Amino acid sequence: MAEQATRNSPWHAGEIILQQKAGVAARMKDVGARVLRDYLIDQHRQFYPQLPFIVLGTVDGDGHAWATLRANYPGFLHSPDPHRLSVRLSRETGDPADNGMNEGDAIGMLGIELQTRRRNRLNGKIAHRTADGFDVIVGQSYGNCPQYIQLRDFGFAREAEQPPAQPSVVLDGLDDWAKALIAKADTFFVASYVDRDNGERQVDVSHRGGKPGFVRIGDDGVLTIPDFAGNLFFNTLGNILTNRRAGLVFADFESGDLLQLSGEADVILASPEIAAFQGAERLWRFRPRQVVYRADALPLRWQARIDGQSPNSQMTGDWQEAAGRISAAELSRSWRPLRVTGITDESTNIRSFHLEPADGSGLVPHRAGQYLPIRLTIPGADTPVIRTYTLSAAPSDGSYRISVKREGLVSSHLHDAFRIGDIVEARAPDGTFTIDEAEARPAVMLAAGIGITPLLAMLRHVVYEGFRKRRMRPTWLFYSAHSKAERAFDAEIQALVAASGGVIRLVRLLGDVSGAATGEDYERQGRIDMGLLSSVLPFNDYDFYLCGPPGFMQSVYDGLRGLNVADTRIHAEAFGVASIARSGDGVAAAVPSHPAAEVAVPVYFMRSAKEARWEPGAGTLLELAEARGLQPEFSCRLGNCGSCRTKVLSGAVAYTRTPTAAVADDEALICCSVPAAGDTRLELDL
Repeated sequence: MAEQATRNSPWHAGEIILQQKAGVAARMKDVGARVLRDYLIDQHRQFYPQLPFIVLGTVDGDGHAWATLRANYPGFLHSPDPHRLSVRLSRETGDPADNGMNEGDAIGMLGIELQTRRRNRLNGKIAHRTADGFDVIVGQSYGNCPQYIQLRDFGFAREAEQPPAQPSVVLDGLDDWAKALIAKADTFFVASYVDRDNGERQVDVSHRGGKPGFVRIGDDGVLTIPDFAGNLFFNTLGNILTNRRAGLVFADFESGDLLQLSGEADVILASPEIAAFQGAERLWRFRPRQVVYRADALPLRWQARIDGQSPNSQMTGDWQEAAGRISAAELSRSWRPLRVTGITDESTNIRSFHLEPADGSGLVPHRAGQYLPIRLTIPGADTPVIRTYTLSAAPSDGSYRISVKREGLVSSHLHDAFRIGDIVEARAPDGTFTIDEAEARPAVMLAAGIGITPLLAMLRHVVYEGFRKRRMRPTWLFYSAHSKAERAFDAEIQALVAASGGVIRLVRLLGDVSGAATGEDYERQGRIDMGLLSSVLPFNDYDFYLCGPPGFMQSVYDGLRGLNVADTRIHAEAFGVASIARSGDGVAAAVPSHPAAEVAVPVYFMRSAKEARWEPGAGTLLELAEARGLQPEFSCRLGNCGSCRTKVLSGAVAYTRTPTAAVADDEALICCSVPAAGDTRLELDL
């Protein structure tokens, strides 16, 4: 498939494979035809002479890839014509990359200005090699985005053409100094290459950046690097997919020292660590085979700016956090202690609780819109109670946040009794009411009252991912509340809307406008209905996301269906009694479809060594277990929260109502299930 695609594409097979896996191959074919040029545009011809250094990627006579940094006074690079870049650099025998800088050799170049984050990629072939430099005939040239570049200012510590005082040192693997440099690095450069079908060799060299320590050093010396959202060209990883040979260079920006590595790399497309490392979309690993240390290799010294961290890098995770998430995933079915680290009053009746693990493991990553099952003991109660509260935090926020409206025994206990430092038990987040932030179709979020909590998490996620990937999903938020005092998250929502730069639009409704100013505190009076939506929303195809009280949910759902909005375009929080009665082509949770038993069936609770006889019309399996003195976990009793999931050891179940919570083939939601027809016995892990 990739071979056919390369015939009319500027990309080679490895690049196309990764573009296909990312779902952007068709778009990249058009982009490549527009941005990959065989000449330098005027802007880039003016850019290169400003630079005090250049990043180079080469291939030596044995086929080993090397990356290096070479420096000279600005002006050492210039373009006499659009198809040529002249480079004034003398030979440097101590640089292993120099062995690939001979007449006719393919070379990769990266012009990067650390003080402005500008960069330009170029690859081509060396011509007119002399002792003082060489020309590069442009093969491909294109601009790169400024993501993940840390701002640094430079100065010369010695004469630019003065050679280093110390010779290069070939190391036997990574010594302590090399490991320390890699461990603190927020930047490195990687060279890779591929021999194309037409016989031409293409060498690329690119920048990689992240938080300090984003490169992990394994006990075996293998480096593991997360690959973040980028330009979707996949030049480097596409090369590696085709040809494993690669070269890395790490610079000590304060001393001018260079660490150069040559070896083999592999692209990792499936691994639990990808999901665990925030911002990672894939991983790649590099095994160094040759290691060269060059003290004072560069005449330049850089100073990092205090506020120069890349905003994109700050949105990514680290390996310690990833390890914590992986260990937490192993505990996802267990009740774990979470400590209250912060409490915020969001309105007169809504309070947020910030929660972090108290057991030394990390957080299980959640999806925006999911809920958190919690278990706590209320004074005077015989057994712990279980409730499920929607997470109002985005997956990128680094902690859980539940926002609770005071309206019952448990919520009142949380409001009145819980303090910072208190412990609550929780299981892994769950739920299918989530959003695809990458979908191009606009999203319309409709919230009433406390129904804002999952939609706020979604909104935070849309904004975060929009900045991370430089493409934000167009979103409308309609948010109704009884009064201004009861409306939560005003400042937070306004900040998200402002940060979106007009991509997110907000319409606030109040039932009681006493003390509120129109335009400043609200846009409309009343409730969300079809008349409002028809008058505000431009004609388009939307995905609708609903959350609020049951009456609100059903009314809006019915209204949207009445406007011929497809059932599959309406996403609603199926939570407790707030579930809606759907019509049309909606997709329910995937559960086995069995008829219910019409005769008595013995049910065995294997862990408790108890048995009971279920009779038709006698109620659910949860009720049967309770009648036998058992205390299974549950919350909603409607098949929506998943708290009652129970392993089925033998037999099968039928559902009295279609659940919305996900359930595995060997599990049952006992709150809404009964024995299935045809089985002589049912065994449950209770």
